[in-house]
Amino acid sequence: MVNGNMAGSWWRHCRRWSTSCTNTGLSETLWYFNGRSVSLSRASLSSGTGTEVKSPSSTQIHPKPSSLSSSLIRHKSRFLYPTLQPCCCRATHSDARPKDPFMLAQKDLTSLYDDIKKELFVSKKELKYLCDYYFDGRGKAIRPIIIVLMARALNIHSNGAGDLLPGQRAIAMITEMIHTASLVHDDVIDGSDERRGKSSINEIWGERKAILAGDFILSAASMALARIGNITVVKVLSQVIEDLVRGEFMQLGSKENENERFKHYLEKTFKKTASLIANSCKAVSILVNSDPEVHEIAYQYGKNVGIAFQLVDDVLDFTSGAKQLGKPAAADLKLGLATGPVLFACQQFPELHAMIMRRFSSKGDVDRAWQYVLQSDGVQQTTFLARRYCQEAIRQISMLRPSPERDALIRLTEMVLSRDK
Repeated sequence: MVNGNMAGSWWRHCRRWSTSCTNTGLSETLWYFNGRSVSLSRASLSSGTGTEVKSPSSTQIHPKPSSLSSSLIRHKSRFLYPTLQPCCCRATHSDARPKDPFMLAQKDLTSLYDDIKKELFVSKKELKYLCDYYFDGRGKAIRPIIIVLMARALNIHSNGAGDLLPGQRAIAMITEMIHTASLVHDDVIDGSDERRGKSSINEIWGERKAILAGDFILSAASMALARIGNITVVKVLSQVIEDLVRGEFMQLGSKENENERFKHYLEKTFKKTASLIANSCKAVSILVNSDPEVHEIAYQYGKNVGIAFQLVDDVLDFTSGAKQLGKPAAADLKLGLATGPVLFACQQFPELHAMIMRRFSSKGDVDRAWQYVLQSDGVQQTTFLARRYCQEAIRQISMLRPSPERDALIRLTEMVLSRDK
């Protein structure tokens, strides 16, 4: 937990970073991983074409942290904010471009949804159909992909063998089950009528049956978790359930103070989105390595990628159409939620403050807020903040021994920034 002064400091630094990014080219941020100097330009980030690799030098150079970075390092929160220290990372596995993370993880996830459906076996036909409804292979499956790649990277780092352990594969499956159950419950809370490009469960079968379906998926995930037989893993993944509930309660509230509001938003983002990825990454590390530092690397990678993923998701709510997203555009505003782009826009358009506090409930609030965000640099600043979290994720994962899976996780982190749905 961080105090209000810390949140205020973070908010001010976000403003300075993003202004510098826009005006002086700091978006072409250099960081060091894979034994090379790598530049992320605006073009490479937006196009998804990858990084521009410069010639490796004989001596690795690390820039001195600026006073801004030093200040942030002093005020960092281990649980919420990315550290911005220059990083010393290992060499890449090879000179070739990292493999596509989706292709690399495919062999381990071929039967993922079939295995989930086996876990959801129930004699009552309607309940079975409800539970299977979202496990149709149409989701991004980004979470199990991260978990499988992390598991293999950790196995190679720990003992040189990349073979996936049965318990690690089970965690990837459980992660997708917990995530899907949370979506079913979220749709009930939000009154959503669409999910993944098709009608939501609550829209077709009603709220009561949707809640029961979500509960049943969670119970099946809990049974699968117990069968792994590792009490530490059970504790770690149980934390995810608590965080999901706490995050949902946080989403129902708001803060009057601007600095507190931004801290509240980031903490809610961690609990609702990043905690599942972070703790699942930590869980697969526990099964293969007893070193707490390795556990922390896995956790920090998942945490930072998870927060970045949600920040980009919040940006896409303003920049992508409903067809791309598989859900209505401006959905967050219509639900009364002030996400990153709105909070940053509020700095330029103070009129947004009153709208945020009444959760955009007055006539015309959603349309006006939408226009204010598009006229501000809120989208750009939120994107830049996501980029900083991705930087930290890459710094963390680069501490592991080189492997194709580790490099694929680095590439996946870059893809998080360039996705359009």
